[in-house]
Amino acid sequence: MSKCLLIIAFLMVHTMMHAQVPVDLQGYNRKSGVTATVQGNVLHISWPVSDQEKGTVAFNLEAGKPLFQQIQLSQGGTVKEVAKDLDPAFILTVGKRDLSKESGWNIFFDRTAYLPYKAYPVNVTKRSAKVVSAGSRTMVALSDITAGEFSGTLEITMYNGSPLLNIAAVVATQKDSVAIIYDAGLVSKQPAWKELFWADTDNYLQSTSADQSAGSQNLAVKYRTIIGESTGGSVAVFPPPHQYFYPLDNAYNLKYVWHGSNYRNMFSGYGIGIRHDLMGDRRHVPWFNAPPGTQQRLNFFCLLSTQKDGKVLEDVKRYTHSDSYKPLAGYNTMASHFHTEHIDDVLTHKPIPEIPGHVKALRNLGVNIMHLGEFHLAGNPWDNGPRRLPEFKLMFEECARLSDGDFLMLPGEEPNSHFGGHWMNIFPKPVYWIMSREKDQPFVEDDPTYGKVYRVGNKEELLKLLELEKGLAWTAHARTKGSTGFPDKYREESFYKSDRFFGAAWKSIPADLSQPRLGKRVLDLMDDMANWGHKKYAIGEADLFKLEPDYELYGHMNINYLQLDKLPKFKDGWQPVLDAMEQGKFFVTTGEVLLPVFRVNGKSSGETIQLAANGKAAMELEVDWTFPLNFAEIISGDGQQVHRERINLDQTKPFGKQLFKFTPNLKGKKWVRVEVWDVAANGAFTQFVWME
Repeated sequence: MSKCLLIIAFLMVHTMMHAQVPVDLQGYNRKSGVTATVQGNVLHISWPVSDQEKGTVAFNLEAGKPLFQQIQLSQGGTVKEVAKDLDPAFILTVGKRDLSKESGWNIFFDRTAYLPYKAYPVNVTKRSAKVVSAGSRTMVALSDITAGEFSGTLEITMYNGSPLLNIAAVVATQKDSVAIIYDAGLVSKQPAWKELFWADTDNYLQSTSADQSAGSQNLAVKYRTIIGESTGGSVAVFPPPHQYFYPLDNAYNLKYVWHGSNYRNMFSGYGIGIRHDLMGDRRHVPWFNAPPGTQQRLNFFCLLSTQKDGKVLEDVKRYTHSDSYKPLAGYNTMASHFHTEHIDDVLTHKPIPEIPGHVKALRNLGVNIMHLGEFHLAGNPWDNGPRRLPEFKLMFEECARLSDGDFLMLPGEEPNSHFGGHWMNIFPKPVYWIMSREKDQPFVEDDPTYGKVYRVGNKEELLKLLELEKGLAWTAHARTKGSTGFPDKYREESFYKSDRFFGAAWKSIPADLSQPRLGKRVLDLMDDMANWGHKKYAIGEADLFKLEPDYELYGHMNINYLQLDKLPKFKDGWQPVLDAMEQGKFFVTTGEVLLPVFRVNGKSSGETIQLAANGKAAMELEVDWTFPLNFAEIISGDGQQVHRERINLDQTKPFGKQLFKFTPNLKGKKWVRVEVWDVAANGAFTQFVWME
């Protein structure tokens, strides 16, 4: 009897393993240029990679078989197999989010990595599949996937006009107070690659043979990319360039790719992929938010090519302009908020090259203007003069020395005095000031060594200093870190309402993989500030400490494109920089999406328009992009509510430039701005156009 039961059980398991998995084609558009066919348990998707070339992925839906049975590129009747018998693989590491603090989900100072956590392989059960067309994209979704208390679907997206794939484990949990982090890649039990390639941190191409018997190895690379080469071609694996990086104080290169067998003792087989160091920079390591019910996209990209010898890396680099900021006529790039503590290094006689690492690193990125936040954890910011004034003098001298050609280093601080919370400042020339004043000391005096010196004893005097010296101040890392609750808590203060208070600074804190855009915290604050009734703006901030050329700086950075026809010389002062900021003549971007033109009724950001009686406006938006675009959003407000109009851009293909024209109805609105985001959550946003 028991023997019969065993036979029956075996037959049932065999039948289930070989049963045909249902494939839903109802969402597939046959006019999309993509072919979707099912033969037995194999789903074939073919899409146009270019005018002459076609990509094909054969998905094996049989249980126990590698999902990617074949990945091919074909042209003119010639078919090349670039990979076969691969499985996408993910490790989800789940930790605890501390929601007891005032910042809530906006927390940065969390100790997630130091608390108990558990890692889970993402298990794929091929129960069903569906094909969905959306503009120029085709998505194959497989159900079900699970990882601990998380569950969801596996999504593979192909993009017409490109050999680009996105592979995402989209998962959610109902558990509260969760933080996550993930590793991912392509794994095979049979030899899939002959050779592997990557660029080292000095930007030299390196390679090694794909040894199936070798254990896994983590690599510090440039461009966050590892390439597997087969007989027929190559596959480059890389993460979303910014979304993959949660906020850290230091942008160390933490060996973000891996290759080899049995990675983390959790992947069965040999693989290549992307990874995180669970301990980050060993300071505050918050990982990613995963609020209950949110669809977290653990994702990475693959770029297919028939090229060999790592040459596909040049194609990968196009998506980030080779990790640099593309020059735009009429604009100069500005990066703000760096705690390099270079002045302390000079004063303490640390060995420093003539051109410090932070200058080389930023100039390599194409940064024209570097705005410092010195004396944050070093120096003597609260000194009453004997130490602070020499430190200022040295900062001004070093900024002058290191400003040359197409690079301008601007002095600045995060003083955090008198106003409340944390804030940044900038003056249009060197200004000496002390953050305290005794009753018998004057507000300003002429010093025989330093010239004019200010002593500031309260917020009123601080505002007076900014007015007299034409400086600007703004909230650093608003609503998080040391600015939790700000600028909200001082929005009724005279200094906030003053035109000397610029607004706030934007950075992707916190990180949340369910969001299709970065930095929601400050984007929402922008709208709130505009509805509060004062003309305020938001500049991008890096908020990073030490920098070196071999760091993973690009992934942690953002940049401001300021409308400046010419870069000021340090010796002449830099009032034009402050003018562009104060007038809202700039846009902020991660680098992949550029917005060189934004006009409403012929007026650009920072300007004021009058609407027609019907409220209709003529909006022009020029967008330059690399990854396929996801959506644009027109955001406006009436002083009370925020209104959003999302424009689907899923028809776009990679590497485009277009002048979009929209006619939003802005009746009753007081301001409007625009955001544009791509499929990798890279994006850009304008400043406000105001309405009378």
